[in-house]
Amino acid sequence: MTTTLLPPRPEFPGPGRRTAARTLFTLAALGVTWVATRAVMLLLLARDGRHPLGVGGIAREVHTLYFHWYGVLRQGGFPLDDPLWQYPPAAGPVLLSPGLLPGLSYFQGFVALALLADAAVACALARVGARPGRRLAGAALWVGGLPLLLHIPLARYDLQVTALAVLALLCAARRPRTAGVLAAVGALVKLWPALALLGVERGRATRATWGSALAAAAALLLVLAAVFDHLFGFLRQQGGRGVQIESVGGTVLAFARLAGQPLRVEYRFGAMEFTGPYVGAVAQASLLATGLGCAALLLWRVRARHWTEATPFDAALCAVLLFTVTSRVISPQYLIWLLGLAAVCLTSRATSQRPAAALVTAAAAVTTLGYPLLYEEVMAVTWTGTCVVCVRNALLVTAVLLSWRGLWRSGVQAGPPPRADLRHLPPVPLPPTPTKPH
Repeated sequence: MTTTLLPPRPEFPGPGRRTAARTLFTLAALGVTWVATRAVMLLLLARDGRHPLGVGGIAREVHTLYFHWYGVLRQGGFPLDDPLWQYPPAAGPVLLSPGLLPGLSYFQGFVALALLADAAVACALARVGARPGRRLAGAALWVGGLPLLLHIPLARYDLQVTALAVLALLCAARRPRTAGVLAAVGALVKLWPALALLGVERGRATRATWGSALAAAAALLLVLAAVFDHLFGFLRQQGGRGVQIESVGGTVLAFARLAGQPLRVEYRFGAMEFTGPYVGAVAQASLLATGLGCAALLLWRVRARHWTEATPFDAALCAVLLFTVTSRVISPQYLIWLLGLAAVCLTSRATSQRPAAALVTAAAAVTTLGYPLLYEEVMAVTWTGTCVVCVRNALLVTAVLLSWRGLWRSGVQAGPPPRADLRHLPPVPLPPTPTKPH
């Protein structure tokens, strides 16, 4: 008998191999994009002031203000009499850290640490997004969305703060105590990262995360109190702030000035603020709106019954959006926070924040149009500058409304799938009983 040998069957990559190949290609594309876009951001930063895009001097804050604070902090105290010092005590070590890098000037060290924080966020989002069942859209939003702010992120320390909040959220499910420590450190640097813990599921996860956060905050405060004087002097400066021209309340005042009201723009507390009639009322309304936003978040926390892997991400973005929109100040660097939190949301397929994330990205682009490109128009309260800021703020207000609706629907109105009603189904016939052969 002869045996016929058949040719071997061609091997085609299965779905798993194709998915892995797409993931590797996407990761490579993200890496190339990160390098290219950050090179452009560095180039803009290097040429800042010589050929500025709109208002120049973005890097001046690091060269002069941060470096001045660095000299004061090295003496063991916070800049108590400086009205521009409005930051929690852990901001001190962050502003001291660039001076610890050997061979670099303060400015070079600051930019290097900002790039390191940026890369840490991108790598963390890519690592989580590459897991089965997760998405790389979050890493793509961060890598492609941050350059919309031009070189502003490299000249502010908000990148470091955002990195702490993003890492806290990404650690929350598997390492809740680590998440609590990271959020606590971030909150002592710039307050808002404490909101990253709002959406942690009730019960054991909340006890572990919030408990470690409180312990870490207390320990860090004790260390800082032993090193620095006047730990909480920043609270006095924060309480004296007015209504910034780029805030939502500032937009209302800008239109009032265009209508003929005697409002002026002055440089106060490190920002351009309105002075004159109605400013106090608008400031009080902003504080009231912040209080109502806090009450709404607490109501959600109490009423929420359904948690998914995306719930902590969604709650963090919604909370920071609420406090940003109702604040008396909306600086351009605040969009760094929102981009980071929106990117975390997009790593999960269960997120309810896709519309809000798209609006935040659009708001980042319009923010750059207002500052630095057309900031002279914004400061002069012209129709052009006012309309640009109005569009940006309208995007953020719409984003917070959609974010809240998605968070409420997914956490309060959603629930486990209903049980199937088996009473009206026909009975399932049983298989015949086999008979034993005789």
